[in-house]
Amino acid sequence: MACCVAELRLSTPGRQACIASVKKDPEKGRNISEFKGENPDPRPSCRENPFAGRDIWHKLPMAGPLNSRQVVQVRYFTLTGNPDRRRGIYLVLLIGMSFCAESAADNYLLQRQAMVREIEADVRATSLYIDTDALDPRVMKVMGKVPRHEFVPPAQRSRAYENRPLPIGHGQTISQPYIVALMTDLLRLQPGARVLEVGTGSGYQAAVLAELVEDVYTMEIIEDLGEQARRRLQRLDYEGVRVRLGDGYYGWQEYAPFDAIVVTAAASHIPPPLVEQLKPGGRMVIPVGGRFQVQQLTLIDKDSDGRTRTRQILPVRFVPLTGKH
Repeated sequence: MACCVAELRLSTPGRQACIASVKKDPEKGRNISEFKGENPDPRPSCRENPFAGRDIWHKLPMAGPLNSRQVVQVRYFTLTGNPDRRRGIYLVLLIGMSFCAESAADNYLLQRQAMVREIEADVRATSLYIDTDALDPRVMKVMGKVPRHEFVPPAQRSRAYENRPLPIGHGQTISQPYIVALMTDLLRLQPGARVLEVGTGSGYQAAVLAELVEDVYTMEIIEDLGEQARRRLQRLDYEGVRVRLGDGYYGWQEYAPFDAIVVTAAASHIPPPLVEQLKPGGRMVIPVGGRFQVQQLTLIDKDSDGRTRTRQILPVRFVPLTGKH
């Protein structure tokens, strides 16, 4: 993913024209800070040019990607070196930075839209397994909204909207978007539901859930991942998500029962504590199977009498659920 740069050119003899433009860096995402010319003072300004008649370029690194076809150019002219006049060049650069940020957001939006189309295609391709050829429109809307690039390491951001799992460190992964959407859909969530997630990871699944319900409780056994996810969710204003460090196999009794439970790591069996903490009428989705066995995404329904019914949905591959159990 290429970065954005602001280019500043100082030129013309005596009375200068300052030009700021924002472009896509043709080099692969490297931040650039360089000069072409002989100006000994790299600070951008519209003062009298001691090197009249020479073009001096300054490239400033800017955050986020920019569509290669989108270029903005703003011209600002000053007649003197008056400090009040010089403020204009910084205004121009701020305009460029704002444009770049908006372009980055637009680019991510386009990538999310493409990701949603891939999810829809996968749903149709697996319709015989999941008994539907379309997921809940509310779920699909959320998949097109949550910024997945915020939940992957910087080195993976260029691949954030690929419909595939990605590494997030500590031997863990962020799940494939299709699987996230499917597991969320299977829970049949209502706005007032209370949901437990086992396996916070980077916090992406929790963010998806938080767009649909008011209260999300998520547990992570790896301390570093859990703390990172907590800070990330707070920064992104997911106030309805509570993060706890601990072994999710035993659930979160303090806030039980839950209307829905989603487990994002494969267990060798369905954990009895989680079944106990599932509210009558609730649903749990969990991958079941060993690391070297065929894992099955499994749906558990609990009826009003507390009896459970399980159904295998489709074969999957998840990292194993860890802990002392």
